[in-house]
Parts: sequence; structure tokens; C-alpha cells
Amino acid sequence: EKEAFFEAPYVVVATGGLSYPGTGSTGDGLTIARTLGHEIIPPRPALVPVRVEEEWARELSGLSLRNVEMTVVKPAGGQKAFFGELMFAHFGLTGPIVLTASEQIGLWLTESGVPIRAYLDLKPALSVEQLDKRLLRDFETFSRKQFRNSLDELLPKSLIPVVVNLSGIPPDKVCHQITRDERMVLHRLLKALPLTISKTLPISVAIVTAGGVDVQGIDPRTMESKKAKG
Repeated sequence: EKEAFFEAPYVVVATGGLSYPGTGSTGDGLTIARTLGHEIIPPRPALVPVRVEEEWARELSGLSLRNVEMTVVKPAGGQKAFFGELMFAHFGLTGPIVLTASEQIGLWLTESGVPIRAYLDLKPALSVEQLDKRLLRDFETFSRKQFRNSLDELLPKSLIPVVVNLSGIPPDKVCHQITRDERMVLHRLLKALPLTISKTLPISVAIVTAGGVDVQGIDPRTMESKKAKG
């Protein structure tokens, strides 16, 4: 094909990203920007679900939890908390707070090269003391019931076997026999249910792309390239 040259007072390069390739997003705009001298921050998925290592979490696929708090811990130190709705899926976790946290998670995974620890507070509205009073009340109400049958008013039905198993408290133990130490273990689970995030899902299923053209090469007032003058 013959080369053609077009003159225009302004040329807009809408680079797009690498998310949702089914919509035609190929990342070619980033290649064009690179040839014009722009620095490209390595693209990575953002607003994307995450994979977890725990089998029990995948077995809860379809369960949604509202008004929970997820705290994500940075391997090198530091943490960040997110509050809202979360959903378990066959691959791990999704839902609003997971999508919001995913860019931070992806960055920490890349920086550290190791899985990320996360903790779910299933009852963020209750302090440890308030939660203890709630458990004592429930165990008194259901004093003759087995432990595995005493959490119906506290947790979703499908989550109860998971919490019972992780607590180490015998499922058939009668509630009035549960010790204070066992109750403390249950507290820790309800306030900090541990999960191990191994990776994010691929950028092809992410809602947006993080990274791309380094904004240091762009005039924020006009969006004009500082690298390729007209």
C-alpha cells in the first residue's frame, strides 16, 4: 500500500488500554505513544476479581456478604481496609470492595512476588466486647444445641460450616460447654477471617487498565503531548 500523509491542526491519540479485548481494545495506542517517545508504565489489571488459595472460599461460590470490611496486608508492612459488599466465586473473590482493592492488591503482588494476606471482618459494626456479649447471649439462648446449630442468627447458612471447621471447636459440642478460650477463637475468626490472595484475574477480564502512558509526558491543562509537538 502507498504511504499517505494527512495534515491536521490537532491529532488526538486515544490510547485505550488492554481491558475487555472483545470491545476492540488492543493496546496499539500504547505502542504508538511509545514510538513518539512517551514512557509507558507497564499495564496491569484494575477493577478485577482476585484468586484465593483457600478451597473453602471457592466452595462458597455465589455467597454475597454485605457490610463487611476487608483488610489487605502489604508484605513489606502496612495495610489498607475496604468496606462494602463482597462475593465468593469459583475462582476466589469478586464484588465491589474486591474490585476497588484490586489495583492495590495487584501492585503489592507485583512488588513482593508473594501472595497477599487479607482478613474479613464479618461484623465490623460490633466491637470485640459487643460481639462477645452477642455470642454469650446466643449460646445462652441455644444452650442445649450443638455448636454447629447455634450460629444461624449470626451468619449465612453456607458460611457456618466453614467457621465451625476453622474454629477447631467440636461441631457437636453443646453450647453451654464452650469455654471462654474457644469463644475467643471464634471472635478472631468473625473479626479477621483469613484469606490468601495469590493473584488477580487476567487483564482481559479487568474493567479498566492501570498503568499506560506516563502522565509526566502530558500537559494536564491541554492534554497535549510534551514529547511530540505538533
